[in-house]
Amino acid sequence: MRLLAFCLLFAIHSLVTNGQSSQRRDAILERNLQAALKGFRGDVGVYVHNLKTGKTVAINADTLFPTASTIKIPIQCGLFDKIHKGDLTYGQTLTYKDSLHYDDGIVGSLKDGAKIPLGEVVMLMETVSDNTASLWCQALAGGGTAINTWLENNGFHQTRVNSRTPGREADRTRYGWGQTTPREMADLMTYIRQGRAVSPDASEEMYRNLGRQYWDNDGLSQVPPDVKTACKNGAVNQSRSEVVLVHAPHGDYVYCVMTKNQQDESWERTNEGFVLLRNVGALLWQHFEPKSTWKPSVGYEKWW
Repeated sequence: MRLLAFCLLFAIHSLVTNGQSSQRRDAILERNLQAALKGFRGDVGVYVHNLKTGKTVAINADTLFPTASTIKIPIQCGLFDKIHKGDLTYGQTLTYKDSLHYDDGIVGSLKDGAKIPLGEVVMLMETVSDNTASLWCQALAGGGTAINTWLENNGFHQTRVNSRTPGREADRTRYGWGQTTPREMADLMTYIRQGRAVSPDASEEMYRNLGRQYWDNDGLSQVPPDVKTACKNGAVNQSRSEVVLVHAPHGDYVYCVMTKNQQDESWERTNEGFVLLRNVGALLWQHFEPKSTWKPSVGYEKWW
C-alpha cells in the first residue's frame, strides 16, 4: 500500500511539474502551429492556454527570450504594488525633469517642469509603449530589484527586469531590458485578468490599461475589432513578441509568441517576425472560433 501511494504521488507530481499533460494538450492546434512556425529564420517560442477548457500548447514555452516592451507589464505590477502599499497614489501629480529623458516619445517631449498625473504616465507606458514613461515608472516602482522581488514572490521565477538593475548587467547584455518565457508572460496576463496581481482592484485597473493597445496592427489585427482583448507587444532588431488575452465568444484564450535571433532585422510590415505574429493570431482565432466568417477588411494593411 505504501508503494502504491508513493507511485500515485509521484505520478501526480510528474503531471504538475511537466506543466502539460497529454489530456490537456491541444494536439491539433500544436500541429497547426508547428506548421506555421516552419521555415522561420530565428528562434520562436509559443504558449497558448484556452482558459475555458484548460487545454494548452507549449512550443519552446519555457525558453528565455528578450521581453522588449512586454517588460512593461511587470513594471506596471511593481508600480501598482507600491501604490497598494501607500507609497504612491495613482492620481498624484508628477513633475517631469529633463534628466528623465530617454527618447522623443510623448513623455520625453515634455518641457522640463511639466506636470503630469501618474495615471497618465502609466497609460502611456502600456498604451503607446512610451519608453521614457516606462523608465520613469520603473524608477517609481523602486527599480528593477523591487519589481523582480515582486515577480519572484508571486511565482514568476524566469521573468526579470535587467536594465538599470544592479547585478543583472550580463543578462542585460544578452536579453536587453528584460527576459521572460512565453509561458510566464501569458500566465502573468492571466494572473492580472483573474484579479490576483497585487489586489483585485489593482488588477482591474492594470487590465483596463492593457486593453487600450495603440499598436494593434500585428496579432490584434487578426481578431475582430468588436472582440475585447488585452495586449502588450514588443520589438527590437532581432526579436518580436506579443502577449494577448482574447475574450472570444466561445471562451477566453491567452497566448504569447516570442522570437529571438531573427535573421530579418527590418522594420517593415513584411518583417518575418511581424508576419509570424499575424499568422499565429489568425490561426488561433480560426481555431477557437471555427464558425466565424470574419476576416480583416480589404486594404487593412495600409493602417500598419
